[in-house]
Amino acid sequence: VCDIEVPERLSFSYEQLKRYHLVERCVHVPAREGSEEEILLVHSSEHLEVAKSTQTMNEEELKRVSGNYDAFFFHPNTYRCARLAVGATLQLVDAVMSGKVCNGMALVRPPGHHSQRNAANGFCLFNNVAIAAEYAKLKYGLQRILIVDWDVHHGQGTQYIFEEDPSVLYFSWHRYEHQEFWPSLKESDYDAVGLGKGKGFNINLPWNKVGMGNSDYLAAFFHVLLPMAFEFDPELVLVSSGYDSGIGDPEGQMSATPEVFAHLTHFLMQLANGKLCVILEGGYHLKSLSESVCMTVKTLLGDPVPEITGEMAPCLSAVESIQNVRAAHKPYWKWLMYEDTSFLQNLSTKSHLLKKANTNPSTEQESKMTNNDEAVKVERFLELHMKNILFPVPPIKTATTTDSKGSAHLLPVPVHLVKEMDKTEIKALVSGFYADLVKEDKTLLSLGSMLAILDKILKKEVCNGIAESPTAAVSVAVALRHSVRFGFQRVLCIFVGDMQIIPNTEDGKILMIHICEKERFTFVLNNFLLLLKDAEGNDFFSAVLGFILPVAYSCQPNLTVIAVGPNRSLGISEISLLFALLQGLAESRIFAVIEDTEINLMQSVAKALMGASTPHFGVYVPPTQEKVNKIKILRDQFQQEWKMLQCSGKLSI
Repeated sequence: VCDIEVPERLSFSYEQLKRYHLVERCVHVPAREGSEEEILLVHSSEHLEVAKSTQTMNEEELKRVSGNYDAFFFHPNTYRCARLAVGATLQLVDAVMSGKVCNGMALVRPPGHHSQRNAANGFCLFNNVAIAAEYAKLKYGLQRILIVDWDVHHGQGTQYIFEEDPSVLYFSWHRYEHQEFWPSLKESDYDAVGLGKGKGFNINLPWNKVGMGNSDYLAAFFHVLLPMAFEFDPELVLVSSGYDSGIGDPEGQMSATPEVFAHLTHFLMQLANGKLCVILEGGYHLKSLSESVCMTVKTLLGDPVPEITGEMAPCLSAVESIQNVRAAHKPYWKWLMYEDTSFLQNLSTKSHLLKKANTNPSTEQESKMTNNDEAVKVERFLELHMKNILFPVPPIKTATTTDSKGSAHLLPVPVHLVKEMDKTEIKALVSGFYADLVKEDKTLLSLGSMLAILDKILKKEVCNGIAESPTAAVSVAVALRHSVRFGFQRVLCIFVGDMQIIPNTEDGKILMIHICEKERFTFVLNNFLLLLKDAEGNDFFSAVLGFILPVAYSCQPNLTVIAVGPNRSLGISEISLLFALLQGLAESRIFAVIEDTEINLMQSVAKALMGASTPHFGVYVPPTQEKVNKIKILRDQFQQEWKMLQCSGKLSI
């Protein structure tokens, strides 16, 4: 009866993980059956008894019981498989919470997020992720759990279970098409925000058209999920990881390619001190599913994230949905307190539905033939696409140089030491290409360290690096010109602190952003942007998530350079998180130039570059109205050029 929720979903995914040599790099956590007591944390005893009784039923009886539920099909082995799916999920939670592993993925079936307290639904018998949340609260005393559901169907079961519970923040995006798409519920829309004490803790982001792509998903994270998640401050993140939201899936009909799941995973790894459990839900195009699973696991293992593909511009329908979610949740979240939110009418897709209603449907046979042809095309596309986006991981993660001050030996042990460039070679380079930038001997001497690390990054021998410099602004000016000379076409440079920035002459190739205390620059030159006076404390989240990340992803750099100078308004934890978040860009190529020799800062940046989880930020304090307004002005000013900004504030599409 059901020809898509099949065992090959797991076997194909596992074989692909082996082909990428990812299985051997993971800690294997043995599966077990979930106990009846664990299942009863969420489900009723009546539901459990019905499920148990199916083990000995004949085919007719199984059909009769299955008919009591929406889109669920019993088999004599279903009960045991569902218990194994629950147990495997809880084993993963135990491994992560006990510190045995940092994070992990449970490849399980049947999926769980449609399953309700008293009913199977949509291929789901027991709600694996909901049980995991209740189990973690009970066993580990957790008070804040984030569930991210990126499956293409709404996890209404999870919503019903937690809609009155403020200890669980549930986020789901899903194909909705104004209630036309299964499960076709009014409560799957953006205005279902939770009930009672749970108001504001249920976030539904409905996609009202098919074809949503990478930029739409990233925009949803930047402008809805991540700000809420950082304010919520979860102690554990659970992902209902359905890959039917990926390209080629017959259910979702979306356009997102596998690498987007690497980026989404990377962002979630910055929460909850890195405690992240990814649990498989849907995904029915075997090639798309298996590649997406591999992208997720590679990221969990700390591999550099592949560059995102496609135009970085969310579609109008996505913008409308994101704006409506923000408007619906404004009463409940501090970060939205001063944001300019208003409800939109979804006009872009309502007219589309009228056309759809007036179209003669093709026959079922024609439709099936078209789907089969499309599946083959997507498989061929993905073969080529994965070859294009995957790259050899540099053998060294993070590099620095030995220095006269001896601070290099205080950095974390895995940081690789490289030899400084020869002084004669530096002088020849400077006199040939950088004489107009380097005026002092102390700068000249520091370039040996900086250029040695930068060359290793540019040649892809190391992933990222960190250099000290007595004159960070000059060193960065040399680094930027050197990178462009090497052949890099797009470089993102972020300055943090009070420094006299040297305007670049590489027109259109370098985007500069300055986070400073004093607004000394008020102009735009080439791609030079002034950003934010005093982006401190929780103004930082507003600046980074609402402006810097959307601009950076719109730019799609080949290299990111971050310079940290004196009199900075950002603390060490903010700077570390900035480094961590920006590792999703440029295949994680980041070069840090630090003028301040404060060893705590160097150590924290080095840890972030190596992939350590970011420090805890403490109690959330909302951004000030003045700072929110300044960021809003910047967004309005630049959203035509950097279209990932268009999901917040005024629309000008």
